[in-house]
Amino acid sequence: MSVDTVSDESLRAAMVDQLVADHADKGLTMRPEVEAALRAVPRHLFTPDAGLEEAYRADQAVITKRVGDEAVSSVSAPWLIAEMLGQAADSVDGGLHGRHVLEIGSGGYNAALLRELVGPAGSVTTVDIDPDVTDRATACLAAAGYDDVMVVCMDAEQPIDPSRSYDLIIVTVGAWDIPRAWAGQLAEHGTLVVPLRTFGMTRSWALRREDDRLVSLSQRLCGFVPMRGAGAHDMQYVDVAAGVHLRLDEGQQIDPEIVGELLSQPSTQAWAGVSLPPRTVLADLDLWLASRITGTGKQFVVLTAQQDAVDTGVVVPAWRFGTPAVLHGGTFCYRSALRWSDDMFDLGAVAHGPDAAAAAERMVEHMRAWLDAGSPSPVLYVLPSGIPDGDLPAGTVLDKRHSRLVLTFTPA
Repeated sequence: MSVDTVSDESLRAAMVDQLVADHADKGLTMRPEVEAALRAVPRHLFTPDAGLEEAYRADQAVITKRVGDEAVSSVSAPWLIAEMLGQAADSVDGGLHGRHVLEIGSGGYNAALLRELVGPAGSVTTVDIDPDVTDRATACLAAAGYDDVMVVCMDAEQPIDPSRSYDLIIVTVGAWDIPRAWAGQLAEHGTLVVPLRTFGMTRSWALRREDDRLVSLSQRLCGFVPMRGAGAHDMQYVDVAAGVHLRLDEGQQIDPEIVGELLSQPSTQAWAGVSLPPRTVLADLDLWLASRITGTGKQFVVLTAQQDAVDTGVVVPAWRFGTPAVLHGGTFCYRSALRWSDDMFDLGAVAHGPDAAAAAERMVEHMRAWLDAGSPSPVLYVLPSGIPDGDLPAGTVLDKRHSRLVLTFTPA
C-alpha cells in the first residue's frame, strides 16, 4: 500500500469522525448508512485539482469551475452533503436501499455516495446542464469505480426521462422555484430534497409528494451555487451604504438612497428580554420573521454586510451574510447582533428613522411570539401555480414562476 493511499484513507477517516462530531454538536445523529458511504467514497478522486488536505476538509466546498469570478460548479462541503443525505434517508420510508434516485446538479462525489446508499438493487442518475461538468463527473466516477451511475447532460427544468419516476430527487444547486417536471417525476410519496430560496434565504427542504402538492418534512440552513438554464433567477443586490447591501429576491422595489440616508441617522436598540441557550436554531426564527413581516403587508428584505461595515458600526446585524430586515413607513429595522450574558443570549432589533423605537419593538414582539409558540420550525407547502387562494393551506403565500409556496408554523 502506497504512502498516498494511507494518507487519503486516514484523512477521510478523520473527516468523517469530524462530521459525526459536528452532527452531535447540532443535536443530530448521523445515520449509519450515511457514515458508511462517507467512509467508502474517496472524495479526493472527485477533486483532482485540489490537494489531499483540501479535499478532506469537512467544512469546505471545492470549486471545480468558474466563469469569470463566479463559481458555477463545485464539490459541496462534506458537512452539507452529509446533512442533506441524512434528510433524504430520513424522508424516504424504509431508507434509500434499493431506491431509484435522480440528482440534479452533478459533481460526481454526491452521486457516488448515493450509489453506495441505494445498493445494487437501486439506481442513480445525475444530470447537469454543463457538458464540462458532466464530462468531468463521468471521468471521476469511472476513476472511483462508479461507472454504473447514469450521467446526463441537459437542462433539468424539463423531464429527464418522461417514462421514469424516482423515489428521491436531490438537487445540489440553489433553486428559486420548483419546476413542474420535478414533482411530476417523483413517485407517489416520493421525496424531493432541494436548496430552495424563500424570501431571499436558502434552506435545504425535504419535501414529500402528496397528490398535487409537496409538503416539507425537514429543512436545514445551506448555500449552493445558483441554478443555470431555464430555471435561473438572479438575486438582486442593492448597495445602501459603504459595505452594506440589501438582498432582493421576490420583486421588492427599494430606493437605496432612502435606506442609506436612514442608516446615517442615529439608531434605536430594543431587546426581547430573554435568555436563550446557544443551540437555539435562529434560522427558524428568520423564516418566522419573513412570514410575519410579509403577512402584515410590510416589505421584507435581507441585509448583508462586509466585515469592515460591521467593525466600524455602520450596521450590527445578527449575521452579516443574511439578516432579516424591513423597510416600512420611512423606517428601516433589522435583527441585531445577540447580547450574551453567562453563556446565554438575548434577541434584539435595531431601527433607524422617525418611527425607530416602535419599529424595533415590533420586531422583538415578533421574536417573543416565536418563543411563546415554542420556537416552531416552518412547514412549507408547494402547490402548482394557478391553484386558487381558497384551496391553499393557511399561511404566508409566496408566488413563484411555476408554483405557489405556503409557509406556515405549527406551535410546538
